[in-house]
Amino acid sequence: MEKRIGRLIAGAGVAALVAGFVGMAQSDVSAATATSSFAVSASVTANCTISAGTLAFGAYDPVVTNASANLDQTSTISVACTKGATASVALDNGANFSGGRRMKSGTTDFLGYEMYSDSGRTTVWNSTAPVSYTATSKAASSLTLYGRVAGGQDVPAGSYSDTVIATITF
Repeated sequence: MEKRIGRLIAGAGVAALVAGFVGMAQSDVSAATATSSFAVSASVTANCTISAGTLAFGAYDPVVTNASANLDQTSTISVACTKGATASVALDNGANFSGGRRMKSGTTDFLGYEMYSDSGRTTVWNSTAPVSYTATSKAASSLTLYGRVAGGQDVPAGSYSDTVIATITF
C-alpha cells in the first residue's frame, strides 16, 4: 500500500511537472500576424433643389388705387445645393407672354406684370438674366422675388393668373 501511495504521489508530481512544461512552452510561442492596407473612397456630386412660392398680388384696382400707382408684391424661391456648388436660377416668361409677362382672365383679357431680382425693381428676372447662387452649406436659402403689376392698366374685372417655371442650373 505504501508503494502504491508513493507511486501515485510520484505520478502526480510527474504529471504536474509535465503540465508546467507544456504551459511554459505554450506561453513562449507568439502568434504571427500580417497586415494589409486598403483604400476607402466616395464621391460627392453637385445637386440642387428648388421650390417656388406663389406670387400673389391681391386686388388690383384700375379705377382708384392703381389708376397710376403700381401694385408691388414679393415672393420667395427656396434653393438648396451641395456645399460649394454654384448655380443660377432662371424664370421663364410664363404661359401668357406676348411682348411682356401677362396674367390671363377668360380667353381675351390680360393684366401685365413683371418680376425682378432687386428691391428697386430695375433688373428683370428671366431666363436671360438669371440670379446667381453659391451654396455655403446644404441648408436651404431663400431668394426674394420682387413682382410688380404696373399701374394705369385698363382691364375688366376678373381673376387673372399665369404659370411661371423656375429652373435651377448647376
